Order: sequence, then structure tokens, then C-alpha cells
Amino acid sequence: MVGTASDRVRRDLRALGEHLPPSPARVLDVGGGPGRYAIELARRGYEVVLFDLARRCLDLAREKACEAGVELAGYEHGDARDLTRFGDREFDAVLLMGPLYHLLADEECRRAIREARRVLRPGGLIFAAFITRYAPIRWAAKYGPGWIVEHRARLEQLLASGVLPAGPEGGFTDAYFVHPTEIKPLMKGEGFETLDLIACEGVINMIETRVNELTGDAWEAWVELNYRLGRDPTVHGAAEHLLYVGRKRGARLASLSPPAL
Repeated sequence: MVGTASDRVRRDLRALGEHLPPSPARVLDVGGGPGRYAIELARRGYEVVLFDLARRCLDLAREKACEAGVELAGYEHGDARDLTRFGDREFDAVLLMGPLYHLLADEECRRAIREARRVLRPGGLIFAAFITRYAPIRWAAKYGPGWIVEHRARLEQLLASGVLPAGPEGGFTDAYFVHPTEIKPLMKGEGFETLDLIACEGVINMIETRVNELTGDAWEAWVELNYRLGRDPTVHGAAEHLLYVGRKRGARLASLSPPAL
């Protein structure tokens, strides 16, 4: 379906396919959870190390990889802000498809990006996912329109700072919701050249009911158009997730040594 989470993964994998070097390149999937990206990349011949904060996700990934008949190069437990078990310039690509929106402080986010850059070879690629500033508002409009009245202070906190701690209403965990204009300067400042920035859900997310009733060529045409328009910066603020693709620039910067936690 065009607007589902599984279809977002499909579009992410398409972007990975467009930008990754040929297999068997070495990939570090940081915060990859149960391995949905790692397993598919391993199926395509990549050497993938899965790294996650939750041991139960790593255990589940082992089960899923076994079911899929693929083998990952490693299952490592740890924090995205500390990749010191890996050497400098060890990977051709790093996936940060989850950790960045769980790091509320700017320096914590930068620490994870710096560590990713450190373990990348010169010219290596980073794929980083962000949740956008207005994603909670779009969610509220569809599922709980009273939220903006019942939680005015939380709404104002979100708009002013991007930070939205988990609330009494339940739902998502503590998170940072980025303004789309922040992403490229952030990544440039940490030593990356922008290759792509894609709205993962596309322009018809939450209004795709009729489209998802289609089949065949018509449905594929909508999927293709949605992916194509996801690169238009004028729609980035109305997406839930943005996928940044960047290349490591130049020589390693002296300031990028991993700080102590």
C-alpha cells in the first residue's frame, strides 16, 4: 500500500538500491531493530552488521534472518553514540534509520552522526532517517483532533523546540521532530555531502485510500509518482519521515573523535 509503514520500507530500500555501491559492500545498520533492512541487504549480497540498543531486537533479527535463509555478518549490542568497537573507516555505508529521532539533545544527535562518519571509509555513504516537525500534528488531525486543545502546552513545546516527550495520552516515545530545513546544514556541518533527501511516505500519505484499492499498472504508477515527488522539497514538511542520503567528504576531521559517554 502506498501509505503504509511497509511501503515506506519499500521506498527506503529503493533509495538504498539506487545509492549503495555494488555488493558485497560492507554495511553497518545502526539501530536496525529486528533487521528489516539488514536482512534484505544481506539477501542482496551485502555484508551487513546489525547494531542495536535492544537485545531482544537482535534476537528477533537472528530468527528472521534464519527464516529468510540469510546470514548477517554480525549482531552487536550497543548505543548509536558509541561505535568504538568498530575501527575507523571500516564500512562502505552506515544506516541510521532510527536512532536520530530518539536523541533529544542536539549534541547527542551529532555524536551519533560523528561516530557513523568515523567508521565510514572515504566517500562512504550514510542513510539517516528523521521524523518531521509536523508529523504529530498530522497524526492528531486524523486520529485525535482534540489533541491540540487538550495538550496545548505540549503542542507549543513541539512547535518551539521539536522535542515532544512521551505524554499521558500514550503513543510514541520521547522524540525529536526535525524541521526539514535543519537536516542538510546539520549533515554538512558533520562532514557529509548531500546526495538525496526523500519524503518517505510521499505526497498522498493519509489520503491514499482510493489509491490502495488499485491494482496493476495504475497502482504501480501511483507508487512511482509518489516516490518521484518525495524528492520535491516543497512537500518535505508534510511528510512523516525524511530519508537523508549523504557521502563522507574529505579527510577525517580532527573534531570527529568519539567523545566519552
